[in-house]
Amino acid sequence: MTDKVNETELKVSDKTVEVSENIVQDATKSNNMNASQPERFSGAKGKTYGFDRANAGSAEPKAFSGAYSTDQRNKPRGKKPEFKRENKGRRDDRRREDSEFDKMLVGIRRVTKVVKGGRTMRFSATVVVGDKKGKVGIGIGKANEVPMAIEKAAAAGRKSLKDINLINGTIQHEIIGKFGATTILMFPARLGTGIIAGGSARAVLALAGITDIVTKIHGSTNKINVVKATLKALAGIRSKELVAETRSKSVEEI
Repeated sequence: MTDKVNETELKVSDKTVEVSENIVQDATKSNNMNASQPERFSGAKGKTYGFDRANAGSAEPKAFSGAYSTDQRNKPRGKKPEFKRENKGRRDDRRREDSEFDKMLVGIRRVTKVVKGGRTMRFSATVVVGDKKGKVGIGIGKANEVPMAIEKAAAAGRKSLKDINLINGTIQHEIIGKFGATTILMFPARLGTGIIAGGSARAVLALAGITDIVTKIHGSTNKINVVKATLKALAGIRSKELVAETRSKSVEEI
């Protein structure tokens, strides 16, 4: 019995030795295959890179064809070109124009607009813009805040400037201006008379460069109507030279 047991134990030990040798051979084969085939790993923007385990100790890893090598990736990039915006002087011109013209606030109103969801509250500003040298304009702006409404009105006034024909700080002849239900009468005045006009009309006359004038308002005294009627009257003033040219006559004949 003891001889049979010893034989079986020897057979089992031989088999275990064979199995262990096979496992070792498979492991060495897999290591050799892994060493011969580089590993793949995905990088940025879906690009794949390779690394060779056999050359792991070398300073230059091996990369797949068609992919960026480590030298290219680690290469220091040059400085980006600096793009300088050319200053064409538009902002400077705009600031110069803003400084040339004076603005005067005529009135602010709170306006309401009825919409489907309810009412929206806004502000409406009326501003007069002029250089006190014969150029004047008016603008109306609306916004949710008062400062923004004033800025919009001033910008609109600069776009609607009109040239006024003046002589020695007053108008050249009598004129009547009408807008809506407002009528304004204007008369030239002597030096030292000053501006005799209401608040809304005074702003337009002062920024136009007029120093002596007499005015009278009839009808509606609405600020917007008065301002527009005043500007309409000033824009209708014609000089002697212009009248003589239209009539094909000389100034002395008129």
